[in-house]
Formats: sequence, structure tokens, C-alpha cells
Amino acid sequence: MHVLAVVLLLLPTLGAAPSYQWPVLPPQVLRRFDPPPEPWLAGHRGVDLGAPVGARVRAAGGGVVVHAGPVAGRGVVSILHAGGLRTTYEPVTASVQTGETVAAGAPIGAVEAGHPGCPQAACLHWGLRRGDVYLDPLALLGLGRVRLLPLDRP
Repeated sequence: MHVLAVVLLLLPTLGAAPSYQWPVLPPQVLRRFDPPPEPWLAGHRGVDLGAPVGARVRAAGGGVVVHAGPVAGRGVVSILHAGGLRTTYEPVTASVQTGETVAAGAPIGAVEAGHPGCPQAACLHWGLRRGDVYLDPLALLGLGRVRLLPLDRP
């Protein structure tokens, strides 16, 4: 039952599955998704992808830009996709505007320096949510970790 719930969270809609792709090329995962055990605790709610400063950032999937601008002093772009999925990219100098429709692979900005915890000059933090639930963005590419949960919890 719980495994089914996790899988259903990742299904965008019934019907044809949208196509998703890497937001920066070549892909280099430096830090994986590591959700906290409780929503209010520290964790890593996305993946960090190594990329040089100024690297082109592309929309992982088609959707509508719901935010393009600074958040807490860093450039952020968020895209709403089919089925209520939202991808977020930071730190990014946006080349799109809020309300703009983008296709999968469309340029949305350039990587900025300064992502905390990045082991190199620049990283793109790529996040995925459905509502308030953070998900592994690598699952959009079929690369997310599978976690089987017990059917009956104590």
C-alpha cells in the first residue's frame, strides 16, 4: 500500500507520460536527494548537479514558469508541470519570466556561483515537489532510488 502511494505521487497524470530530461549537460550528480525523516528536519530536498558558472539551464519538462527571480538572495526558477509537479532550479540567472510557457529542453537561465555545500565552483540545485511533498527529481528520468516501505507500520 505505501509503495503504491509513493509510485502514485510520481505519476503526473493518466495517459501519456510527459518527457523529462537533464537540466544541465553533461549530467554530473554531486549530491543526491536525501529527504529528512520528518518534514521540519534538515535534509537535502533535491539533487546538486555539477556545472560551470554560466552553464545553460534547461527546463527538465514542459510547463509554465511560476517563479523567476530572487529568493533569499539567490536566483530561482520554478516550473509547474502536468499533474501538479513543480521543478525548481537554483542558483540561476533567469532568462524566462513568470507566466511564460516553456517546452522540455527550453533554456530558462544560466548557473550562478554560490550554491552552499557545492564541492566545486558552481552547482545547480534541482528540486521536485508535488504540493508540499518533496520528491527525488532523478525519478523523472527513471533514476530515482527505490525505497520499499513496510505494508504495516507499528
